[in-house]
Amino acid sequence: MAKLRIDPFIAAILATVGIASLLPASGGTATGFGIASNIAVGLLFFLYGARLSSQEALDGLRHWRLHVTVLAATFVLFPLLGLATSVLSPSLLTSPLYTGVLFLCLLPSTVQSSIAFTSIAKGNVAAAICSASVSNLLGIVVTPLLVAVLLSSDGPGVSGSAVLNIVLQLLVPFIAGQLARRWIGAWIKQHSAPLKLVDRGSILLVVYTAFSEGMTEGIWHKLDIGPLLVLLGVCVVLLAVVLTVTGTGAKLLGFDRADRITILFCGSKKSLASGLPMATVLFGHAQVGLIVLPLMLFHQIQLIVCAALARRYAREAPADEPGQLVTA
Repeated sequence: MAKLRIDPFIAAILATVGIASLLPASGGTATGFGIASNIAVGLLFFLYGARLSSQEALDGLRHWRLHVTVLAATFVLFPLLGLATSVLSPSLLTSPLYTGVLFLCLLPSTVQSSIAFTSIAKGNVAAAICSASVSNLLGIVVTPLLVAVLLSSDGPGVSGSAVLNIVLQLLVPFIAGQLARRWIGAWIKQHSAPLKLVDRGSILLVVYTAFSEGMTEGIWHKLDIGPLLVLLGVCVVLLAVVLTVTGTGAKLLGFDRADRITILFCGSKKSLASGLPMATVLFGHAQVGLIVLPLMLFHQIQLIVCAALARRYAREAPADEPGQLVTA
């Protein structure tokens, strides 16, 4: 049962979706929430920039073969699989859900869970920290570019104003956070627990605003149980394929056990924390509700599956191999 426990953050997101469904913001209130949501996204990426050590990422780049393998899984393998799901649209997957699946496949890897699962499984934690950090750094630029290139003009795309919003809401705050890190980095480390509440509160505000607008626009009337079940199957298959390819590929490329574990966990994750605010900036509040459903579903599936895998790897680890604990 512990393996099936829903992630508390996902539970909070689902609760927020429920509140937005019953008590959606509208009119002037919705406008206010929209402004607050935009500010929250900027704050979120400022904190990402202030928290992320660029030097730590640069120091770990010496293990370049591992990092290239992880980035290839994140920004090449996943997008190709996402494009392959186009055969299911629109007959089995609605256009917004297919857009959501493709958007999911274009996101960077997670940081926290990638490192944590690598640590539990006794993999190369230092390499995991570097790979996950570099993935998130690149994702701020690469994900919007891939969305612009791969999403057709028939669906929700990226306009010139959206590109400007990406720069102003994501990249500028992130760079500002990196520049401010020398003065506030130590303070942020000391207050990581309360600031995590700010992170998650910002994301919940984004979710409430997006789903409220979706309710007022009536998009939920377009969601049937059939496409939802297909979406569940797509998420399961996506994760299974990526886990198989990264695990087998890392072995064929000659990586040792610790590195293979790092590639497996860092290469198979997608970041909910980055994805939700990015989707709001890229697609607008009205459309984003259905588009982020694949990401929310995939996130919970990856946590359940990877937790089980990490425990199995830990049990199979050589007796003389030390455990590595990570609090990130």
